[in-house]
Amino acid sequence: MPIKIPRRTFTLAGSALFVGLSTGSPTSVRAVEGEPGNQLLVSLGLNALARAPGQNYFADGHRGAAMISAHLMCIDNHFEPAAVNRINELFDLNWARSPLCQPFPQGEPIDNAAERIGKALADGGGVLRQVGHNAIFAMHAIKGFTLLPEAATEERVAGVCRLIQSFKPWRDEPPDDAVQPPPFEEEVAASRFVLAEAIAAIDRFKGFGQGFAGHLLTFGQSLIELAALGHVEWAESCRQAFRKYVTITRLGPEATDRKIKPHRLTELRPNNPEYWQQRGDKTLGLGHVFKYPYAAYDLLARANEPALKQAFDERAWRLF
Repeated sequence: MPIKIPRRTFTLAGSALFVGLSTGSPTSVRAVEGEPGNQLLVSLGLNALARAPGQNYFADGHRGAAMISAHLMCIDNHFEPAAVNRINELFDLNWARSPLCQPFPQGEPIDNAAERIGKALADGGGVLRQVGHNAIFAMHAIKGFTLLPEAATEERVAGVCRLIQSFKPWRDEPPDDAVQPPPFEEEVAASRFVLAEAIAAIDRFKGFGQGFAGHLLTFGQSLIELAALGHVEWAESCRQAFRKYVTITRLGPEATDRKIKPHRLTELRPNNPEYWQQRGDKTLGLGHVFKYPYAAYDLLARANEPALKQAFDERAWRLF
């Protein structure tokens, strides 16, 4: 099981932080995010997710989810201060002060945010939508509002629902009958299934980029996380879509797919401070550098399987 931080730890100083975000005054991530109990990246990420459908829903949704992923990755895995500080600096230099992350007007929180987002997700049925990002972003939003319930205002929740509904069908073809993931609430078995598929995809897509493997991790982990949060119905509403995606990844690259130069072999991983210290100040891309490792570390902790961990560690440099 992943390490669970007590709710009191997450919400310490939450009221003061939320007031600061509601005033519209720029806030430095570096100034507060590294302190225990502060969740500025979660707040900024929720602002971005809610605002994304009015801007570039795909790219800006990625940015919002990346900020929430980064916070959870650091907390759940007890990242060293040097790594946390560098991650905070990267957000401060790139997205934290942008219009995307600016505060919404202060409002009263609603108490059915998760249900509304879950219904927006389930309305998509079993359709595979743009590599499952509707499920990935829905989970991040629900997780974020769980950590910061005071941020679940009508305007933010409505924005997130619009974002979930923005995603278009993508390669939506019947799944292979042989693709049968365990129930997502069976987190050990389900995590092992997703990790095994991702490991196979990393090998299968050598030389063609690792987006397929990376999104196996993020799509699968989002459904397992939703179930772990108690939202089994919303997770299982995406079963058919996830089966379709696994079917596609099992086919491997097509002859006409673009070749992509692989990453350089390195021993550094995102849980090493040096990994972040060597990254350039403008190398965040769409934020997969945060979402992929967050999903991988979470799945590895849930799976608790040394053989899978070794197999993944041997290939992680290709993905991260």
